[in-house]
Amino acid sequence: MSHLPFRSFRPCAALLVAAVTGATQGASATTYPLTVTDDLGRRVTLKAQPRRIVSMLPSHTETLIAIGAGAQLIAVDRFSNYPKAAVEKLPKVGSAYQPNIEAIVALKPDLVLADESSGSRLTEKLAQAGLTVYGGTGQTFNEVFEKIAVIGKLTNHEAGATRLVTSMRSDLNALQASVLRLPKVSAYYEIDPSPYSVGPNSFIGTLIAKAGGQTIVPAALGDFPKLDPERIVNSNPQVMIGLSLDDARRRPGWTGLQAVKAGRVFAPTSEERDALSRPGPRLPDALRTLIRFIHPEALK
Repeated sequence: MSHLPFRSFRPCAALLVAAVTGATQGASATTYPLTVTDDLGRRVTLKAQPRRIVSMLPSHTETLIAIGAGAQLIAVDRFSNYPKAAVEKLPKVGSAYQPNIEAIVALKPDLVLADESSGSRLTEKLAQAGLTVYGGTGQTFNEVFEKIAVIGKLTNHEAGATRLVTSMRSDLNALQASVLRLPKVSAYYEIDPSPYSVGPNSFIGTLIAKAGGQTIVPAALGDFPKLDPERIVNSNPQVMIGLSLDDARRRPGWTGLQAVKAGRVFAPTSEERDALSRPGPRLPDALRTLIRFIHPEALK
């Protein structure tokens, strides 16, 4: 099961770009005390390198492990399932909306990585419990890389974060190059059958564009908006992603849509959906999946 750390379900203030302050000693050493500003505008200070970290979002968990900070992880949220070997033995302490605050406090973490949602109020709840907590996630494509850099800074793994970002950008650029000369394909991406979808400036919307597609959602509706089903029908997308063909055929007025008639409706596997929904290290995997749905000829 994937956990969607999006503000679409939890409307809140516009993202405050994380600002990091503090001197560095070379490419890989952080000087403490270190103060950062999280996405809620809170100043968060670490007196020393965190040795006991609790991650309350799968994207944070995957980032920590990918930059070499996995040994500092002592617990994760219940949706963190990748990489399996690194997380399966770690304690699970609930989720953003149903956190086990007592269990988290009992673990005595010196840093908790959470979300910035006004809906879950997770950061606020954890801070009220006396914990040092950073609240923030990547919502746009570039913010994903910003968050990786911030987490690298917080954990004294800047070199690992830099290597990860470099590797991700290289893979993403190579994949994007495979579809540059191909026509744009209109796409409907379904996060949730409500239906929630993705705007062009969200990280998923950007990946769709890099895969040779174009989301039917206008930027004015936001990054992860709830859509009027009539808008989907009127947009008549060429490709649909996030639901099955049978599901699409059962929706009122959808049987005549281009994507449904052509059978171009794709339900990602659970692992693919996780990669697609998490703003973290697996963005190249997500892009490869989208290209397979939108322009499969590019991968042959």
